[in-house]
Amino acid sequence: MTMSSKNAASLELIDAEADEIPAPQPHGGKSPIGRFLLGASLVLIAFNLRPVFSSASALLPEIRSELGISAFGTSILTTLPVACMGLFSPFAPRLAQRMGTERVLLAVIFLLALGTALRGFSSISLLFLGTALTGACIAIGNVLLPGLVKRDFPDKAALMTGCYTMALCAGAASAAGFTLPIEHALGGSLGGALAAWALPALVVGFLWLPQVIGTRSQVRRSGFRVIGLWSDRIAWQVTFFMGLQSALAYCIFGWLVPILRERGLDGVTAGAIVSASVMVQAAACLVAPHIAVKGRDQRAINVILCLIAVVALLGLLFAPLWTVWFWAVLQGVGQGGLIAVALTVIVLRSPDAHVAAHLSGMAQFVGYLLAAIGPLVVGMIHGWTGSFAWSSVLFVLLGLGAGINGWFAGRAITVNAKTIETS
Repeated sequence: MTMSSKNAASLELIDAEADEIPAPQPHGGKSPIGRFLLGASLVLIAFNLRPVFSSASALLPEIRSELGISAFGTSILTTLPVACMGLFSPFAPRLAQRMGTERVLLAVIFLLALGTALRGFSSISLLFLGTALTGACIAIGNVLLPGLVKRDFPDKAALMTGCYTMALCAGAASAAGFTLPIEHALGGSLGGALAAWALPALVVGFLWLPQVIGTRSQVRRSGFRVIGLWSDRIAWQVTFFMGLQSALAYCIFGWLVPILRERGLDGVTAGAIVSASVMVQAAACLVAPHIAVKGRDQRAINVILCLIAVVALLGLLFAPLWTVWFWAVLQGVGQGGLIAVALTVIVLRSPDAHVAAHLSGMAQFVGYLLAAIGPLVVGMIHGWTGSFAWSSVLFVLLGLGAGINGWFAGRAITVNAKTIETS
């Protein structure tokens, strides 16, 4: 049994609070201006969930030289926020039950600003502490924000899904493209360029604050339990597909700017190329799910997108520099499509919204921990060999693993898990 295309589209944003009793209620009595402000706030929060990755990537050579971080330390720095995303994502639903989603997101955005600001001090320990804090905040935001968008705008699901996706990519693209120019504008201040990305988080925090003050916190409990998920083979195939394609994605976020700079491009040009690639990802994210749900299953599109993403990465590593824009755009198509179909597959393999929420939690917890291996190994390979060329082997292996699991996860069947109501 599979969900229809219509249901798949409506559940593209998975509600992490699907099990809660009483069910969270949307904001009521909002004027058109109030609804616009609410929607804008949610989209702007999404914008702030990605700059931490690409801002550090744009300045990795400067971080190494100015702070004296070893090659292994640089690898840890790129993989730390991804690992924290996996470790802290299971805590999000419980925090929301106790404090309310709006209040948790308010804490997340201000702590995200704090963590980003800590990265601006000329201290290795504060750099790593700030990076870990931002990773934990992003984990909570990743889990709760989609459900809030879906809950408060059920009548504009397609529009808000598109805005949410575009905001995520715009945040990553902006940090990739503007961090180095900001450093130049600040007279070569590494810390200032890293800390500058705390400002948009702080602004949206103060925008979100008055909307949270007016909400009432209601203690809720989990009224449903999903059994059989962690022992299900399909669930693990979906999880590995999610994790391995995410490993490729965070290799891009963490290392593509340094890869291009090592090939001879200046930092501003390299950042602009990565920024353009990420924005192409946004467009692919919007198109890929509609293609995926039209076929009998998703096996072919999963494998094809893996192939495109890996071939484009190899092009960025080895093809003549005059072709680099072509490969960057192609990589954006492949990687953006992969992210979207991985999320779509979670929905399509789930028999109901409760299973979808739990499968999403499993895929994020295990998947992001698995994804953290990607940028770590890229940095270690560069430290051992003095070049990024051998990273191509890792990219091929990740793509092969994602393709194999994507083939099995794309079959038109659902996981063998059941939802039972608890007393």
